Order: sequence, then C-alpha cells, then structure tokens
Amino acid sequence: MSEAKMALVLGATGGIGGEMAGKLLARGWQVRALHRNPELAPQGEPRPQWVKGDAMQAQDVVAAAQGASLIVHAVNPPGYRNWGQLVLPMLESTIAAARAVGARILLPGTVYNFGPDAFLLLSEASPQHPLTRKGAIRAEMERRLRVAAEGGVHTLILRAGDFFGPKAGNNWFAQGLVSQGRPLSKISYPGNPGIGHAWAYLPDVAETMMRLVERDAATSPFEVFHFGGHFDADGSEMISAIRRASGQPALPVRRFPWTALMALSPFVTLFREMREMRYLWRVPLRLDNTRLVAAIGAEPHTALDSAVGATLRGIGCLASPVPEKNARS
Repeated sequence: MSEAKMALVLGATGGIGGEMAGKLLARGWQVRALHRNPELAPQGEPRPQWVKGDAMQAQDVVAAAQGASLIVHAVNPPGYRNWGQLVLPMLESTIAAARAVGARILLPGTVYNFGPDAFLLLSEASPQHPLTRKGAIRAEMERRLRVAAEGGVHTLILRAGDFFGPKAGNNWFAQGLVSQGRPLSKISYPGNPGIGHAWAYLPDVAETMMRLVERDAATSPFEVFHFGGHFDADGSEMISAIRRASGQPALPVRRFPWTALMALSPFVTLFREMREMRYLWRVPLRLDNTRLVAAIGAEPHTALDSAVGATLRGIGCLASPVPEKNARS
C-alpha cells in the first residue's frame, strides 16, 4: 500500500464525504475529490483538489486515485434516485481503483443491511437479513468489499445510525424531523413513542474514521466497527434538544405524516425510499461500540445540544445562533 498521504474522496459534496474531506485536509493530507463539473464544486477554504470525472466510470476513478493510499467511498445518488442502477457500479469503480493503486477503501456504513431480527443491540457480527431493497444493496456492498479484501483490497467500514450534521444531505433529521432551509415551526417525529433510536453526528463520525485510519496497530484486510453515537432511549431526547437549540421550548411536535407519504410514494422517489425505512422507527435500535472503543479509546462525542444547534444552523433552520451551553467532550 502506498505510504503517501493522499486521499481520494468520492461524494465530497455530501454530508459525510464533505466532513471527511475537511478532516483529512486538517490532518495534512492531500485530498482529491471527483466531480462531474468541477467548476460548479464548492470553492470554500480549505478545499480539495477537484478532479473532473464520474464515479460510474471506473477509468475516471482509477485516474483520480493515482498516488492515493485511501479512497473514501461516500458517494450516493442524490435524493435516493436510481439506487438499484447506480450504487453497485459506483462501488465497483472504487474497488477497481483501489486494486489498481494499492489504496485502502473507507466506507461509511449504515444499519439498513439489518432486519428487526438483529435488534435491539447491533454488534459487528449481527446477522444481516435486510427487509428492503436498499438494505439488500447495502448488504451486497459489504459482501463485495469482503471478497475484494480476500484479493488484497483492504477495506474499513464504520457503521452508524441515522446521520445528522451541519452539511446538507439525505437524512431523516433534515428531511423528516425538520424542513431543511426553513425556519422551525414544528417537529415531525417519525418514531413510535418510547422506541429507542440511534443517531450519528457527522463530525463525530468523520473524526472516528480518521482515528481508525491513523491507528499504528496492525490491521486486518477487512475491518468493521460500530459507532455508538447518540442513543435516544425513548424518542424524547432529540425532540427536547431541538427545542432547546432553537430557543422554542414549546415548539409543537406532530406525528410524521406516514399516511400521506405512503400514498405519494409511487410518484416521489424520496418518499418511496423513506417508506422502506419505516421499520427502523418501529423497533428500538442501538449500536454496540465495544470493539471501536477497544481500537481507538473513547468514541468522539459532541454533546447533543451542541450537535443539534450546529446542525440546525448549518441546514438553514435557525435565523441566528442560539448560545450553546455544551461543548465538545
């Protein structure tokens, strides 16, 4: 594997991809990021080296990966469109590039590849019996990466709960609980009362990935870790944090409009994909991070109020900052 501190980030305009690009740059890595139209890519500082290319084209990814020792595979179709047609070919492009240049693949994993038979507490070895099409694709992604690892392509996967954070992306927080880009007038909660739910603050996820990448200890060709994140034991903690962060203690809470969403799902791709994930809100779900803590020590963890406040400001739901009482621990 190349020793050069060069990383290729696929999906750098998304939530976790953007966070990882920033972490890598802050740690002194050179970072390339693939974009079909580099002239339209974000130009803030610090920024990666934007390279023209398409993640669906293996030759583009191979070319962009030259000199890289790490490929962050954080690319997803926007709005969940054409998942079945795009996700696996994009992964194959990454595998081909990693094999060609000797790079390690870093994949932000999800819980979609697990069915309710694996809940409440998910370990890295929990059985994968996905109920949904997207879950089956996620399971197949991991299977292909495991096979690639047997052939010499090293892979690291960090699975986490529902993402939230200050960078826009496809997530339940910004597209379910609140309305991204709009002032807060209510909270729409998708879960059943009393059901626990796992949340993952993107800056903490990215910091955890960096610490795993930077470990000095010898690693195996295929590694999987679980990120504990914020476990909301009964659904009330996230609601209360949004109210506190917004300065609106009486902000009304409404039941998520599942009936309307299901009626419209045949016509709206995003709604169809959200409907598939409803089972994750009907059963309690928590990730066991014991193995992660053994590898890196304490898991990076931003206090919930601080994380929610930063998220609401980042996605345009707060007109002005609300003073934060909790700092990163």
